[in-house]
Formats: sequence, C-alpha cells, structure tokens
Amino acid sequence: SLFSHIQAVLNFLPILFYSGCSARVVTVPPGPLIRVEGQPVSIRCDVKEYTGPNEQDFEWNMLKDTSGPKIKIISTFDSRYSDPSLSKRVASGDISVVRLQDNEVELKIAEVKSQDAGFYECQTPSTDYVISGNYAAKVQLTVISNTLKVSPKTPPPVIPEGSDLTLSCNVTRELVHPTYLSVTWSVKKGTASEEILTFGPQGDVVTGPRFARRYADGGIRLVPGRNGLFELVISRMTTSDEGNYECNGTEWTHESGGQWIKIVESTKEMGTVAVTPTSCDLKIKISISVSLLNPQTTAEPTELACRVTNITNLPPGGRLGISWEHTSLPGMFDSTLLQRSFSYRITRFLNCSDLRQEIDMGQYVCSVSAWSVNSQGDMVKSTEYKSSPLTVRWDAKRPTVNVVAKRIREASVGGSTFEMSCSVSTTNIGEAGYSVLIQSQDSLESTVRTIMTLSPDNVVQHGGATDPNRRDNLVLTKSGPAEFRFRLAGVQLSDRGYYWCDITAWTKQQPGQAWTKASSSESNKLQINFQENGPSFSIAIHSDDSSVYPWETAKMKCSLSVSGSSPKTDEVAYEVKWFFTRLRGGHTLTQVANVDRFGVVRKINRNSSSDVTIERSDTHTYLLNIFGTQDSDSGEYYCVVTPWYLSASTGAWTEAGELTSSRIFLTVKFAVWDSLKLPLLYGASASLGVGLFSLVLGLVCAQCCCRNTAHLPRSRNKLMDLEMD
Repeated sequence: SLFSHIQAVLNFLPILFYSGCSARVVTVPPGPLIRVEGQPVSIRCDVKEYTGPNEQDFEWNMLKDTSGPKIKIISTFDSRYSDPSLSKRVASGDISVVRLQDNEVELKIAEVKSQDAGFYECQTPSTDYVISGNYAAKVQLTVISNTLKVSPKTPPPVIPEGSDLTLSCNVTRELVHPTYLSVTWSVKKGTASEEILTFGPQGDVVTGPRFARRYADGGIRLVPGRNGLFELVISRMTTSDEGNYECNGTEWTHESGGQWIKIVESTKEMGTVAVTPTSCDLKIKISISVSLLNPQTTAEPTELACRVTNITNLPPGGRLGISWEHTSLPGMFDSTLLQRSFSYRITRFLNCSDLRQEIDMGQYVCSVSAWSVNSQGDMVKSTEYKSSPLTVRWDAKRPTVNVVAKRIREASVGGSTFEMSCSVSTTNIGEAGYSVLIQSQDSLESTVRTIMTLSPDNVVQHGGATDPNRRDNLVLTKSGPAEFRFRLAGVQLSDRGYYWCDITAWTKQQPGQAWTKASSSESNKLQINFQENGPSFSIAIHSDDSSVYPWETAKMKCSLSVSGSSPKTDEVAYEVKWFFTRLRGGHTLTQVANVDRFGVVRKINRNSSSDVTIERSDTHTYLLNIFGTQDSDSGEYYCVVTPWYLSASTGAWTEAGELTSSRIFLTVKFAVWDSLKLPLLYGASASLGVGLFSLVLGLVCAQCCCRNTAHLPRSRNKLMDLEMD
C-alpha cells in the first residue's frame, strides 16, 4: 500500500543521512611506543563519528609483524575473547582494559615483557547504518631492556657551616633506541622529600621552590661531566641544609606530538649530611678609618671614604653592611637627618661623592655591621662598629646663573622671522654645561608652553606645544660658549605672545659621570606683537559695447585690483557670481553663472536661447560672454566677487569681504527689416501659392465642366430633309 511505501522511505532516510555526513574514525596514539621491560604500559583508543548506541565496544589484538596472524588480547564485551596464551595474564589482571568514556578505552599491561613487542590493533564492531570509515587502528610497541644505572657518590657525613657540598651522581643507560636521561637531586627530612634541582631531559634546569632564589644567586651550581657524571655544588651550607640526600635518574622517550613520556626511573640514596653551626662562636674584629676630601664652596665634589681593615673571624658567606649617619651642624637645621643611608655589601671601603648642597654640611659617622647566615638561611647581624664623627663644612657660596635675552630680528608682520639670543653668565660655578628651555605664553597670566629644549649634551627636542607641521620653522642653536639663539620663521597670529629662555647650569665631577644641577635662571621676556593687515580689494565692471544686435555676442569684464600687502599670484583666488535683472534698477535678480575659487564654472538654467560662458583672462579679470543674444537678454548686469587669500599670519586661506560691482545695462537693438522680412516673405509666399492654386483649379474646371456637345450624324431620309429645310 502507499502507507507502507512511505514508511519504508522514512526508515531509509537516517541511513542516507548518516552515510553522507559521517564516517567512523578509530584512533590510537602515534607510534612507535618505546617502553622498558618490566614497566607498566597503557595504550588508549577512541572512536568518533559513529552511529548507533553511545557506548561502543572495543577489541584488542596483537600482531608480531604487520603481515602476521592476529592474537586476540581482550574485549570489552566478550570475556572469553582472549587467546589461550594470554588468558592467564588477563585473569591475573596483568593485562586489562579500562573504559574511560563511552567511546574511549585504555589497554593496560602491568609489567610489559619482551615478547609483548609488536603491533597492537584496536578494533570496534560496527553499529553504523552504513559501513563507512575505519573500524581499526594499529600502533607499534617496542620493548627495550632496562639498562638504566644510577650510581651516586656518598657525600661527607658532617661539614662545617658556610662550606660547600658537592653531590656527585652517575646516570647511564645503553643507547639502543632514541631515549633521553634526566637527573634529580632531592633532600629528605623525615618522611618529606624536597626536590633541589632537575637537569633534563631537554637540557633545561628546574629548581625546587625553596632553592630557586639560591640557584639564581649562584648558591647552587650544576657541573655536568663526562660519561654520565653530574655534580651539584651547594655553596655556603647552613644547618637548614641538613638531611638525607637522594639522586634520581629517569629515562624518557619523546613521542610524536611533542609529548615526553617517562619510561623508567631509579632513585638511590646518597647519604645523610649534618652541618656544624659556627655562628655561636663568631667574634668579628674590624678596624675603621674615615678620610675626607674637603670642599671649598657649594656644588664642589666631596668624598668620604670609610675603609674597613683587620677583618678577622668572618665566616664563609659572611657580609659587611655599611651605613652613613649624618647630623646637621648646630643652628643650621632643626633635626637630625639620617640621609643617604647605604647598605652595601662590601669588603674594604665605601665612597660617598654626592655631598654638594648646603644641607649636606654636618657630622658624618661610618657604621660597619657584620652579617652571617643562620640555620634558617637568613642573614642576621652579628656585631656592629662605628667610627668617630667627622665634620664636613665649607664656605656656602651659592652658585648663580644670570640670563639676558636680546632681540635679533623683529617680527613686524605676518610671515616674517623672529630671532632672539640668550647670553648666560655664572658665578661660583666652574666649567659647566647648559640646558635651555625656550618658553612662551600668550599673556603674562596665561599658561607657559615649552617650544624647544636643548640638553647639556646639545640634543635638541621639540616641546609638546609645537605644531608638528611647523617644526621646520623652529631653530635652536648654540652660537657661543654661553650664548644660544632661537629663530621662528613665518610668524603667525597664533605666535603672538612673550618668549624667553630658561637656562640651567650643570656640572660634572669627572668626565663620564652624570650631570649634576648647579643652578638655573630665566631671562627677560620678549614680545611678538603685530597686527594683521590683510590685502584690500576693489572691483569694477566694464563692457566694450553695451548695445548689440540680436544673435551677436555681448562681452562684460569684471576687474579686480589689490592694494596693501599684495599676496602672490598663487596665494589669491576669487569666487565670482554674475546677476541679471530685466528692469533698470530692478530688484528681481536672476543669477546667470558663477565660478568658485577652485575654477569650477556653473551655469544657471535659462529660458533664453542664448548661451553664456565665464572666462578668466588674467589673475584679476573675469569675462562674461553671452552668445546669440536675444531680446530677452536685455537688462542690467553686475558681478559679485568674494576674494580669498593665503594669510601669512595664520597660514590658512582667509575669506575677504564680498564686493559688488556697479551695473551695466545691455540693450539688444530692434531691426525693422529683421522684424518684417520674415512676415513679408511668409505672406508673399502664401499669396503666390494661393494664386497658382486658383489658376490651376480654374483650368481644371474649364476642361472638365464647360466643353461643347458632340455632333450627331444626320439621317438621309426625306422627312428629315424636309424638316431640316
């Protein structure tokens, strides 16, 4: 029946859908897999893009070679699936299969044997509507012998605190297949083991959390040797380093996909190490002497040297801490200042060369402290010595800087150049370098802007207030040992304001050292103040002939003239409009045509049959041409012009005031003959046509309607003759 056919088609649709959209994919890890005899092995297998129930079944088989017979290993649904040769290992759990997900399982071998080497096949029974894709996947398993050997060297059982400990460990294996080694040192305290350092398998070093800082500081060093010998040196041993040390050797394989797999490892105890503390018996002796390089004036270099000698009983790893204490002179400053406190770890002396200000005068004491490492690995202060106070005083002659600005070139109009010079004079300052700031402000109360800077090393930079498009107009140079010049070309209205120099004197104690600020000063302010006097324009209109006949060409000229600061030819443009009115002095205006300042002409739609054009005959002259004039073109004409010029003060195009010309009345003359010749010609032609038509019509009628009757032949009988008689 029809219903049964429809039902069959509907049952077949899922088969068509899955057969066209999916194909079963069974995957196992890429091989070959290298494993060590006696070690556990796990191989995963999953299936995707399948149909049927979510939970899939798996079968594992083994082949000694690719063309050999299959040996059944284990199945997820058939407990009697295993080959008799493997049934005991399956029953004992040595070989098992673990389901990880509905579509993923893992084959596990607790202790792999050499005869387990071969190709392992993962197979999934079909639950698909249509057979499509792969239902099995193979991976090769290579089983190698366990040749890993770890041979540590026993360290000394007791070492003094602060000495070094060397941990030697020899890790080797027979290289048959591409495998890699790593070595790890660890220390065990009680039952807890803590890793110190691991080297390999990629040649990298990984440290334990507690030893990372120590390794970075060089307190732990790795010394690789030959023939598998590795040494770990732990410097400055403390009581916290006590414990039972172990050495671990691991063999790795690098499988496809970049994954590192640990295939075998061996851990050997090296021995217990005890650390004898010595800090409790520490008695450090130090001798201190302080020398002074006395300055004469402020800003001169000063040097304080604290020399530490006769250091005895300082344990290995011990350090000296140096600090300077400063006390102001009586009556100069209010409180005791502990400034420039230094905590440098040194062995002999400390130089202090930064005493250059008046506040630095006073008494200085050098304090030396001895530090050692305690059992927790921390630095603790053991003892401290102080030197006798040393007084530092000098004549407080303050350095001064005086700056004078002079105008070199005056900027009187827009576009001109402004130039000024700044001369520097100093007192109580030796050889110095100068940094220059060119600053400006619109008014004496407005915000200060930095235009340009010059460093003591003669590096010029533009300030943040500088327009990037005008940086070529700014120049700052050093014109003499203590003179600087600033030039601003093409001044604009926005440049009006006050300009001055802010100069700082810098000194160096020795060549190669950093600059030290001595003093600074600002110059007097110079003003840029000019008025914007743009060009003046005038307009005139002229026509060679204000009366024309019809169909002739009428020409009207709109001329402009420029006075004042006349711009260049390419720095002026005009926008011209022509207007027309029929009546003399009329107010009803009609725009005829216009041309913008870019030279684009636009004509207005007109009912007249005449045509118009606008022509630029020279820079300041525009012509209006009316071709084929008609009576409708009679009327008053005038032009309206808007000048544009490039302002030298602003650097931008500026619109001048609109100009309107006087009016010219154009007359199109009335010609009598021209007015009558066409009507007369048309009338004569019509009369002649009508006359000819009438003549032809009369002739036709005369021929057709007014001709004589035809003569009939007479009878010859007598009666007729009598009648005729």
